[in-house]
Amino acid sequence: MQTASYVILAAALLPAVILMIIILIRDKEQPEPPRLLIKGVIFGVLSAFGSLAISMPLLSSGLIPPGYSNSFEALLHSFGAAALPEELAKLFFLWLLLRRNPYFDEHLDGIVYSVCIGLGFAAFENIQYVFNAGDNWAFTAILRGLLSVPAHFFFAVLMGYYYSLVHFGHHPRRNAVWVLAAPVLAHGIFDTIAMAQEVSPGLEAIFGLVLLLFCNELRKLCTRHIREMANADKDNYVRS
Repeated sequence: MQTASYVILAAALLPAVILMIIILIRDKEQPEPPRLLIKGVIFGVLSAFGSLAISMPLLSSGLIPPGYSNSFEALLHSFGAAALPEELAKLFFLWLLLRRNPYFDEHLDGIVYSVCIGLGFAAFENIQYVFNAGDNWAFTAILRGLLSVPAHFFFAVLMGYYYSLVHFGHHPRRNAVWVLAAPVLAHGIFDTIAMAQEVSPGLEAIFGLVLLLFCNELRKLCTRHIREMANADKDNYVRS
């Protein structure tokens, strides 16, 4: 019997919903207005189209290979067709969301809003992958739910972390570079490992292990960043 579309849709959206709940729980002291959180998610969906406006000219011009058959092409494709265009589009919409936002008054807020955009992008992308997987939709949903969607969450945490540091005057010149560089590097490395796994016969298990280790390191780093921002806000409450 054919699986109902709403079941597949729920499976595609569930990882993003869970991660969204996790970050909102951390922002319980002064939660952001729901309308702005929803706006952030919508901006995340729009950023998926924005990234295409950046990547398509690069691909059509031949500057970036349209596919990959070896590890070097996987590296070029990962950074040129995915990491840089996608994170640049997300950053534009994050700037658009925060440039005149009076509620951006806590260190953790930068991460919260960035995660809304990142998970909006991830959810939209995940729906496409899961629905296009055919009979393998459940496996695709589980695999991407454990790796790809959390990865976009981590990229968003990195972007929001540095965005907040710049906004609140913590070495703004130095950290301004990392607002884009950190998520692009993390995204590019993640995709390169995943793509290299596809074009490296006999090394799939090794690349798979490397990918898991990399994701775990990202998780630990982002956990520290979230804790650091939350603690900075608590210190401000105490001083005030």
